[in-house]
Amino acid sequence: MAEIRPIGLSTSPAGHVLGRKLDSIPFSRYHMMLIAVLSLVGFVDGYDLVMTGSLLVLAKQPLHLTPDQIRFLAIASMMMIVLGGFMASAISDHYSRKTIMLIGVAGITFFTLLALVQTGEQLIIVRLLTGLAGGFAVFAPFPIAAELMPARHRRTFAAVYEMALASSFALLPFVGFLLAGNPNAFRFMALPGGLAFFVMPALIYLLIPESPRWHLRRGHAAAAVATVNRMIHRAGNRVPLLAPAALGDNLQTTREELPPYRALFRRGQLRWTAIGISSYIFCGTAFFLISVLLPKALVDQGGAVSLSFGVSALVFTASIPGKGFTGFLMEIIGRRWTIFYALAGSLPGLFLMMMAHRGGPYATGMMIAGALPTGFTTLSAATAFRIYLAEQFPTALRGRGHAFGESTGRVFSGVLAPFLMEPHTGSATIFFGTILVVVTIGAFIPLLCGRETVGQLETVTEGSPAPA
Repeated sequence: MAEIRPIGLSTSPAGHVLGRKLDSIPFSRYHMMLIAVLSLVGFVDGYDLVMTGSLLVLAKQPLHLTPDQIRFLAIASMMMIVLGGFMASAISDHYSRKTIMLIGVAGITFFTLLALVQTGEQLIIVRLLTGLAGGFAVFAPFPIAAELMPARHRRTFAAVYEMALASSFALLPFVGFLLAGNPNAFRFMALPGGLAFFVMPALIYLLIPESPRWHLRRGHAAAAVATVNRMIHRAGNRVPLLAPAALGDNLQTTREELPPYRALFRRGQLRWTAIGISSYIFCGTAFFLISVLLPKALVDQGGAVSLSFGVSALVFTASIPGKGFTGFLMEIIGRRWTIFYALAGSLPGLFLMMMAHRGGPYATGMMIAGALPTGFTTLSAATAFRIYLAEQFPTALRGRGHAFGESTGRVFSGVLAPFLMEPHTGSATIFFGTILVVVTIGAFIPLLCGRETVGQLETVTEGSPAPA
């Protein structure tokens, strides 16, 4: 049972009526189309943004990267994703969710297309610009999906979206494996993601509707009703259309004033903001240390380049079915217990990876045996914790809150953690042991401090509806 959490932000009966109608629309091919487009966005974003781990290996020799350049390149994109995320957080809720995502996706793909660089400095600049655009793109799909998908099918979106991300993460090291030895490998790797510039913005503009909840908060009741009815029609007309009169009398026709940014930290909301961010930090740290530094760590620990890319591809491939299973599980045992399962379940695998260097002739087998469960569990946690984060905020704060939460979480997990760990990748005990400690702590944060959030968004985050 979801806990009702009043935060001083009243929600009109119209908001609850609108939310119940959206949640009542049966799952259909139309919802599958929305999931497919948003997941394709995730695949392209993931491919372009998580290229860093492969670039550290493939661009080192052709561009004569110095150790300082390598260390900065390891965090360049993520550092700018954080900056872009804070920028997006400042303007989200004021502007369309769809507009924010369009800006981000167009920027990511355009700057990736420019990755035909000739020097290390140029590569760093391009990755900085790609990350800045990524700050607008990577956070947008989850608030959008949370407000468009019926409550019981947010897990479906999260699972498919994260599986698409995992597919891109698995594809990158596989492509790196195929291109290893080619001095232009990093350029060839960037080309497909850059060419998506000519496809993805058009798909988003034409196929993704604006959130009816956002329209209603803006005082555009007619647009909100029209959007809901258009979704009902495209979903097969299996429920009655929403009548404007159902939203009640004296319906607000002017824009509802948004709460200030500091409402994220007010009494009644601060706890949930903190829980969402802390969940992201611990889950994200394990992910980013593996996605950014694993290929380099295995090479520094004595492995061949081909082995490093092979294990990286394997761990992300294992996360593809893992994310699907996590999505299935989160509606059965809840968001919090699913996060606990995903992090605690990775401990045996991480221990095997940490001890593999002592395995002698069995070292490769131990590494593979550890990579498979690690990918299936820890790298699959995002299916639950990103939806969990989006559900911590009411409609009027969701865009800003989610972007702020992910940006703050990435400061620690995606910037500080790789930056601090990069000099220590040569030690299996330090590298894998750090990840092991992080997931152990993170497994208990939502379980001990958080509350379950499955339910209608208006009930979960904004309190019971006022009497009509």
